Amino acid sequence: MPDAPADVVRRLYATPPDRFVAARDAAVAEARRAGDPRTAREIGRLRRPTVAAWLVNLLAIRRPELVADLAQLAEALRAAQRDLRGGKLRELSAQRRAVVGALVAEVRRLAAAEPAAPPAGKLPLGEVEATLHAALSDTEVAEQVRAGRLLRASHYAGFGEVPRPRLRLVTDGEEQPVVPDRAAERADARRARDERAARAERDKRRRTALRELAKARADLDRAEKELAGADAAERDGVATLDRIETELAELERRRAVAEQELSRSRLARRGAEREVAAARRRAGEVEAVVEALDAEEGDADSGDDRAD
Repeated sequence: MPDAPADVVRRLYATPPDRFVAARDAAVAEARRAGDPRTAREIGRLRRPTVAAWLVNLLAIRRPELVADLAQLAEALRAAQRDLRGGKLRELSAQRRAVVGALVAEVRRLAAAEPAAPPAGKLPLGEVEATLHAALSDTEVAEQVRAGRLLRASHYAGFGEVPRPRLRLVTDGEEQPVVPDRAAERADARRARDERAARAERDKRRRTALRELAKARADLDRAEKELAGADAAERDGVATLDRIETELAELERRRAVAEQELSRSRLARRGAEREVAAARRRAGEVEAVVEALDAEEGDADSGDDRAD
């Protein structure tokens, strides 16, 4: 499965820890809006670093050339340890202290330029220094520092990363095996036991964390499915509301037309009523005239009869 985009990772791990979760959630929402649920899931799996780890990440992101110098110094130290070059090792050890001190000072300067960084007096610079020393001795820590994706501070346990060389004593031009230092061997054995116990504890914690991670991912998948269902239901609701509003608009238009038709019908009825009233008056008047003529004619007929 692909990792989250490198630019997003750099932006998030350069964000102060108290703002990390909000920035991560915003990046997840942006990926979802872009139609990229896989990238959204990968971004959602990014974990918030501690303040000390954030400061080291800030150094790697803002000043990668300084971290590259640290890696070169680490390689020189490993070579000097392998070759047992005591003078060179002492010189490099002094350089190591100077380089780590300069990097811690640069971390302090970078933090001062971050508005949301903790106050200078509360910066865990001791943990930052310990992590940088660990990066000089532990290639795994060095890679996390270089990538700018450190989650917590690291401490060098003092076991080294290369096997203890077999020492030989040169006398009169001949090499003679050095008598083993039993106390050193017992100390090495104790350190080896402690390292195995620490590794077993780390493995146990890792298994526990992996189980929790699997559960968290399952919860995330279930929540994303619920979110997808809610999104679909919301879209359906919006479509239904749009359709109803369209139908309401059509009904309003038809109502307006019907009201206009009703108004015209009422006007026509009032006009017809006026015409009926006028016709009735006219009919009454004509009827009165006819009745008057009939009355006159009746009177005339009565006079003729009397004359006869």
